Amino acid sequence: MADPAFLQLKLVTLLGEKLSEPIYEAILPSKTGRITVLPGHEPLATLLEPGAMAIRRHKDDPDMKLEFLALSGGIAKITQDELVILADEAESDREIADKEAKEAYERAVTAAENVTDQIELEEAKRLVQHQAARLRVAELRRRYRDMK
Repeated sequence: MADPAFLQLKLVTLLGEKLSEPIYEAILPSKTGRITVLPGHEPLATLLEPGAMAIRRHKDDPDMKLEFLALSGGIAKITQDELVILADEAESDREIADKEAKEAYERAVTAAENVTDQIELEEAKRLVQHQAARLRVAELRRRYRDMK
C-alpha cells in the first residue's frame, strides 16, 4: 500500500524513465497555469506547457531544497497517490549550465526571427519556449541555492 504522505512520481521522456520515486509535492506548468500537486490530489489529467517543474521531496524540506526540471511540455495524469508525466524532454537543474542555457535561448530567438513559413514558425516557437524553460530552471537553481 502506498504511503499517504507521498505521491509516486513517474517521469517518462522519449529516452525512457527519467524519475520514479516518492515525492511530497510537485509544481507543474499546466496549460491553465501553474498547479501544485500534493498527496490526496483530486484525479486530473492536464496538458503541460514548456516550463519549469519544481519537486519537493519531503513535506518539511525548505525551498532551498527544491529540485527543478525543465519540461518540454507534455501530459500529466494525477491520482491521489501518483503523478505520471509524459514529456518529450526533461532536464534537471543539475544538467543545465547557465551560460549554455542563455546561449541556446538567444540562438532560438534569433532563429525564430528568421523563419519563412508557418511550419517553421511553430517549430521555432516550440524551441524558444523549451530554451526559455531551461534558462528559467538555471535561474531558479541559482536563486534557491544562493539562499543557503
